[in-house]
Amino acid sequence: MSFDSTTGIVLRQFYLMRGSFARVLPLFAWVAIDIVLWGFMTKYLNSISSTRLNFVPSLGAVLLWDFFGRVMFGVTMAFLEDVWSRNFLNMFASPVTIDDYVGGLVLSSMMTTCIGLVAMIFIAGAVFGLSLFSYGMALLPFLLVLFLFGIAMGIFATAIVLRWGPAAEWFIWPLPAIISPFVSVFYPLSTLPHWMQWAARLLPPSYIFESLRATVQGRDPWWTGLALSTLLAMGYILLAGLTFSRVFRFALRTGLIARYSAESVS
Repeated sequence: MSFDSTTGIVLRQFYLMRGSFARVLPLFAWVAIDIVLWGFMTKYLNSISSTRLNFVPSLGAVLLWDFFGRVMFGVTMAFLEDVWSRNFLNMFASPVTIDDYVGGLVLSSMMTTCIGLVAMIFIAGAVFGLSLFSYGMALLPFLLVLFLFGIAMGIFATAIVLRWGPAAEWFIWPLPAIISPFVSVFYPLSTLPHWMQWAARLLPPSYIFESLRATVQGRDPWWTGLALSTLLAMGYILLAGLTFSRVFRFALRTGLIARYSAESVS
């Protein structure tokens, strides 16, 4: 992997964002909407609940899931910028390798995700008095696993678009919503049917949110589950990288990369 090539891809995303308010605004807007929507919902549940259970800490699960989505879409949006501008073929006519390119997508995602994370923490603390730091050191493995899984899903999503063309981007936008019922963001894993629980055990975020609930309830984090989720997330990154590499080689071998256009390509 070339440091200069990878940095160049990151700089390209930086200049695109710097020159376009429309690209910067979504980094804050969607985060703010999610926090405000779910924040007021938890406050409403507090007002009608007959128990003294405080629902506001459950907003932390929403923030972490939003963090995962920001990581995933950070990778895919950097890739789609090249697709929409018809720059994909030009990119690989240069000395940039596939490792350089994917590395640049990951670093670009880190850049945009950090901006969103800061905004997320600030809004949640200022409006609802919730601090993610209240979860202690357990917050670090939570964020790490979600980051790794978000990167894996982002790379996998780019492979889908590369293989089936820009029209396939509509397959990737709903991916976080499709995954969310299985990873028990809003309810314990035991709530799910037996077959969904087996599927959930294959997804790293399910261990994160189970551990998060244990932390909120005053118990120790589920360290075994966190270790297993880390291994799973790293395995997904490896699988996603192999998938993207194979799809890329297929695109080169068949000439698909040269025929890339706004239409779906078979």
